[in-house]
Amino acid sequence: MANLQMTGILEKMTGKDKDYRYMATSDLLNELNKEGFKADSDLEIKLSNIILQQLDDVAGDVSGLAVKCLAPLVKKVGEPRVVEMTNKLCEKLLNGKDQHRDIASIALKTIISEISTPSLAQSVLISLSPQLIRGITGGAKIKCECLDILCDVLHKFGNLMATDHEILLNALLSQLNSNQASVRKKTVSCIASLSSSLSDDLLAKTTIEVVRNVGSKGTKSELIRTNIQMIGALSRAVGYRFGPHLGDTVPVLINYCTTASENDEELREYSLQALESFLLRCPRDISSYCDEILHLALEYLSYDPNFTDNMEEDTDDENHEEEEEEYFSSSSLLFYSESANEYTDDEDVSWKVRRAAAKCLAALIVSRPEMLCKLYEEACPKLIDRSKEREENVKMDVFNTFIELLRQTGNVTKGQTDMDELNPRWLLKQEVPKIVKSINRQLREKSIKTKVGAFSVLKELVVVLPDCLADHIGTLIPGIEKALNDKSSSSNLKIEALIFTRLVLASHSPSVFHPYIKDLSSPVLSAVGERYYKVTAEALRVCGELVRVVRPNLEGFGFDFKPYVHPIYNAIMSRLTNQDQDQEVKECAITCMGLVISTFGDNLGTELHACLPVLVDRMGNEITRLTTVKAFAVIAASPLRIDLSCVLEHVIAELTGFLRKANRALRQATLGTLNSLIVAYGDKIGPSAYEVIIVELSTLISDSDLHMTALALELCCTLMADKRSSRNVGSAVRNRVLPQALTLIKSSLLQGQALLALQNFFAGLVYSENTSFDALLESLLSSAKPSPQSGGVAKQALYSIAQCVAVLCLAAGDQKCSSTVKMLTDILKDNGTTNSVFSLLPIFRVSSPCFCCVAGILAKIKSAASYALGNIAVGNLSKYLPFILDQIDNQQKKQYLLLHSLKEVIVRQSVDKAEFQDSSVEKILKLLFNHCESEEEGVRNVVAECLGKIALIEPVKLIPALKLRTTSPAAFTRATVVIAVKYSIVERPEKIDEIIYPEIASFLMLIKDQDRHVRRAAVLALSTFAHNKPNLIKGLLPELLPLLYDQTTVKKELIRTVDLGPFKHIVDDGLELRKAAFECVDTLLDSCLDQVNPSSFIVPYLKSGLDDHYDVKMPCHLILSKLADKCPSAVLPVLDSLVDPLQKTINFKPKQDAVKQEVDRNEDMIRSALRAIASLNRISGGDSSMKLKNLMSEISKSPTLWDKYYSIRNE
Repeated sequence: MANLQMTGILEKMTGKDKDYRYMATSDLLNELNKEGFKADSDLEIKLSNIILQQLDDVAGDVSGLAVKCLAPLVKKVGEPRVVEMTNKLCEKLLNGKDQHRDIASIALKTIISEISTPSLAQSVLISLSPQLIRGITGGAKIKCECLDILCDVLHKFGNLMATDHEILLNALLSQLNSNQASVRKKTVSCIASLSSSLSDDLLAKTTIEVVRNVGSKGTKSELIRTNIQMIGALSRAVGYRFGPHLGDTVPVLINYCTTASENDEELREYSLQALESFLLRCPRDISSYCDEILHLALEYLSYDPNFTDNMEEDTDDENHEEEEEEYFSSSSLLFYSESANEYTDDEDVSWKVRRAAAKCLAALIVSRPEMLCKLYEEACPKLIDRSKEREENVKMDVFNTFIELLRQTGNVTKGQTDMDELNPRWLLKQEVPKIVKSINRQLREKSIKTKVGAFSVLKELVVVLPDCLADHIGTLIPGIEKALNDKSSSSNLKIEALIFTRLVLASHSPSVFHPYIKDLSSPVLSAVGERYYKVTAEALRVCGELVRVVRPNLEGFGFDFKPYVHPIYNAIMSRLTNQDQDQEVKECAITCMGLVISTFGDNLGTELHACLPVLVDRMGNEITRLTTVKAFAVIAASPLRIDLSCVLEHVIAELTGFLRKANRALRQATLGTLNSLIVAYGDKIGPSAYEVIIVELSTLISDSDLHMTALALELCCTLMADKRSSRNVGSAVRNRVLPQALTLIKSSLLQGQALLALQNFFAGLVYSENTSFDALLESLLSSAKPSPQSGGVAKQALYSIAQCVAVLCLAAGDQKCSSTVKMLTDILKDNGTTNSVFSLLPIFRVSSPCFCCVAGILAKIKSAASYALGNIAVGNLSKYLPFILDQIDNQQKKQYLLLHSLKEVIVRQSVDKAEFQDSSVEKILKLLFNHCESEEEGVRNVVAECLGKIALIEPVKLIPALKLRTTSPAAFTRATVVIAVKYSIVERPEKIDEIIYPEIASFLMLIKDQDRHVRRAAVLALSTFAHNKPNLIKGLLPELLPLLYDQTTVKKELIRTVDLGPFKHIVDDGLELRKAAFECVDTLLDSCLDQVNPSSFIVPYLKSGLDDHYDVKMPCHLILSKLADKCPSAVLPVLDSLVDPLQKTINFKPKQDAVKQEVDRNEDMIRSALRAIASLNRISGGDSSMKLKNLMSEISKSPTLWDKYYSIRNE
């Protein structure tokens, strides 16, 4: 039946009536698009012949439909038919009539785009390639069509045509000298598509040929321009592979830029575009030319030979506003006369040079964070000055370049607080007055686009320097007013102005704005009434910040906020009561009204009774309930104690019901809001409501969601702490919450905030006197006993139980505490197990007098004893410290444990800022230095930590002593003193900082030591410096970084084979060193990005790390993700080379007999690699990498990989 139907369609397609042919072709297209369509060999031949025939149909709409039929047909017919159709179309293209060439070209492109299998592609290319080469080298009429098709073929299948690469390359290079501009342009695209799959030799040949063409004397200017375009296209296509050829290329381009004739703007534009490409794709090889390119870009940023600037010095006089708006009123064009035709502005293309220069400068900023200080000195003033650019598109590029400078400043100085003269933030702050002056001029321009760009710059400025505009608010207010009030303003401009206003209000002191509140509030409140929902939502967010600014504290000294209360309230209320509006507006209105009530509630009388019921109504709506719950939390936390009597009962009932909802975010917010309401309004909430709340929250206490558990227990504590709680409430807690808490305490997952909340809960039970201390203690101790059903109790669970027992004792008082400790020591005498002592330790912490009575028992339990002894000594140094020091020398077998005791003493002294006696210090140092060479790594690590913590107390004595031992012949001693320095560097400022600063090199330069233990110690110390005190090491990084990178490579001399009899085992002694080195680089990327040159690190060091051991790959994936986010320009050029190791990682399969640990570890590795791949996919321009595209295609075809990737991408 289907064949009969198809026969009918084919007959109609050959009819004389064009309408019949059109309808039949349309029916055929529908049939071909059906998934179940199948054709036998005869039908395949008929279909391919008739569709090719329809391509020549005199009716254009019929031939157009025939082209559309080719796309599904290629997938439904066999390989021979596709090859046959391709050959016939090539014949038609090369030898057919002129009128049929266009449609044949489109048809060929359609077929090529639909070929999806390598085998089919290979078959088609065998016959297609020679014919396209013949077409390129043949007549002028068909060159352009053949080049177009070849470009598509090369882009998609260039790597399958390796045997034809040289022939294709020779044919294409010859076309670069064609007299037809269109042929040259298409040839450039073809060679660029081919170059990504060329071998290094052929790429070198191409580059040499193109550079020779550029440098040849007598070459026509249009051919020079084409070849310069070709250089730029090559670098964009092959990325870092073009790096070795920069030495021949860059000087030529710079020379053409500076020596080209005045009228040859295109030559300069193409040269600057090529240099921009080099900066982004070959950042390592272009380093030596960066200064020269910077000066070139700055020179041509203001290149305007047809325009003379007669502007006088800028003034802020408002009387000159009209003159400042009309730039041309103070400038004049130079007119030229040529053959009686005057020069016109339409002929001026110098703006293209300025635009190319701006983009080149932006590429320099993005790719060279280490040049940031130099850029502020040389480029920043020039960019500020070029805001007077007369061409709007170029002005936008200048703005974008300046924004890149600001963003790079934020990236490089993130987390830094110092503002010395070498810090980019300090340099930026010096330029703020000039920036504001320049931006104010732009905000007075008529162009909407210009004003949007100006606000974008201001937004980024406030993000990077949050408090920088305090002295300039008054000058910016008129620009904001004009943007919001002007009828000609677009929605986009209003949104940008409002976002900037919100950011500046949030980041500056409220008092800064008080003189301008009247001028600022009026346009913002008007914007709340705008029709476009995005403007309204942003205006409401600004209102929220405005409320905080108008009344920053309850006293309100110095500013009268009352005139603004009702206008703000009325504007928000009109939006709050309007049901027919976007959800974003509804949520913003609710949030803002919550802020208004919490801030101005004492000045809202009857208005409260109007707005509170509306908020309660919004709480009943599923869409807005979460936002409303958060709004009530803000109201409840207000120190004004807002009168909620009209809605309180309803609100409590609604919130209690929300605890049963599946929405996790809603339950979390509800617990927090209930807590705030009970603290503030407990006297107005009945005990019956408390009981219902306790019943609901008891179901939320489990180790499956510790955050929710912590919130539920905190709420329970609040309920118990309320003096008005009835006995029924206590009974509800005992019956519903306590059993859940006793189950939770046995969990090995319990930690952090949830454990703290559980401790407070048990203390609250004692304080509230609803449950007896003895009953609680018995319940807790029973939890620590192994049960036949569940077996032993986890170590973490024992720790949790012990913590809770300790808190319980403290809450019960000294008498109960002493009796409990006595009871526990009796248990220990009978059964001195490690777990029992472990449980007892927290009791000792809270009851220091009890230490002595159990010291003898603790001697049986090694680790617990060392900890306890150290804590005993802290209480009486003169008595116990000599004992510990003597025992360390005399008890060789217990040396490690005794050193731990000493460490506890030293750490406590360093934290408490206490000092030792000089004699004690001398004894300790002598003992510690004697043990630096210990064979046991554990002993050396404890010694290093002790030395480091003493250095915090006595830096003047310790630093010279440590430095002296950096030259010790014993490697273990050198390693120990470097680790000691690591322990002495803490985040908080210390007096050691200024003492160690001149000596840092002595320790960190041991990174080039002969011994691997010393090198690893130096790497760990460098990592600690980078994390805690990066400013101390920045001056050393240029010398340290190459040495650090060298530690990331596999050293064959550190790999040894251990003969274990039946088999041999390979041991890599350098693994830990490589792992530490990569982790150090990861830290440096956070704190010293301006000092790190990512391009020189990625290849070869990071690339080799991605293909290393599991322990090395994990930090490498993190580094790659970080680089993709922070330095995409450094990653993009080498993207293809990074894909292979990632692909190998995600495709790795463990052996069939692999243990669960190996399988789990491999799963973690795959997820880590997929996380890095997700970061690579976020890079702008990453889609140009064919390898990355193929990898993503492979991931999408694997359901397992795709599910993991999808979940990671949405994290």
